[in-house]
Amino acid sequence: MRGALPRRPLGTGLAVSPVGLGLWPIAGMTTLGTTDGDSLATIRAAIDAGINFFDTAWCYGTDGISERLLGQAICDRRDQVVIATKCGIHWAAEGSRINDASPARLRAESAESLQRLGVDFVDLLYLHSADGRTPVAESAGELGRLREEGRCHLVGASNLSFADLQQFHATCPLAAVQYRYNLLQRELGDEIIPWCREREIAVVIYWPLMKGLLAGKLRRDWQFDPADRRLEYPMFRPPEWDWNQDLLDELETIAHSERVTIAQLVVGWTIRQPGITSALCGAKRPGQIRETAAVLNQSLSPTALGAIEAAAVRRLLRTAEG
Repeated sequence: MRGALPRRPLGTGLAVSPVGLGLWPIAGMTTLGTTDGDSLATIRAAIDAGINFFDTAWCYGTDGISERLLGQAICDRRDQVVIATKCGIHWAAEGSRINDASPARLRAESAESLQRLGVDFVDLLYLHSADGRTPVAESAGELGRLREEGRCHLVGASNLSFADLQQFHATCPLAAVQYRYNLLQRELGDEIIPWCREREIAVVIYWPLMKGLLAGKLRRDWQFDPADRRLEYPMFRPPEWDWNQDLLDELETIAHSERVTIAQLVVGWTIRQPGITSALCGAKRPGQIRETAAVLNQSLSPTALGAIEAAAVRRLLRTAEG
């Protein structure tokens, strides 16, 4: 079962671990119980476990706490990490989210991101989201200029429609895209993954564990804190909650046969899907990222991969049938 997975190409001259650390959880905006000490320890534990890819954003925290903590954690290890951040989303004073992909806003946020991170450049700078007002070509053009100025080595785009993605790439060639993808949410594979594979564009995905649901820790008797915002998602409420628990029962059996945890089984399946470059796993404590990073040194049998797929198809059919 052992044999480390090699790093995978990201643009020209960079390679990233198939598992990356997503740094939204340490912002503490939708995650309960975060502390700066745990967050710093988690980032350092990820590096020690073989992860070199770290993903944050200007808006991860109302005061940029995610970028600040990443900068603090890697200040003496910059040459060991690939840093990705995003611009184009910020928070209003009352806490509402504002999408602003205007060139001026992208330029200002990118400058502040570098300051928070304590670096001269980031390896990958994404447009976090289109705003519905600024033409995508204008946003892409500005990111291209920021790349030419040396603020980033590579440019990416996140959460764009397929049409907008194509327009962005026509203006500023993309090195990477970022979207949600997991065992139960695979719409990315319909158009975007094949399109990216044809153009050798890296596909970075978030929510491989569906906000913890597919990690195997939240079982039928789990009592959610009323403030837990995961309750806003149908997958965490009946009837989908019950269907997902049936799926987890099947995954638990497969994981036991492979001598891995459910989280390792699911992440291992995800990073073996055609076209997936790296899966961003969120964590707020060192033990969480050590568990998922272990998949870098694990293999899954063809029998297990087939059983995972069959179990997922049965679960998805229940949604289709209503």
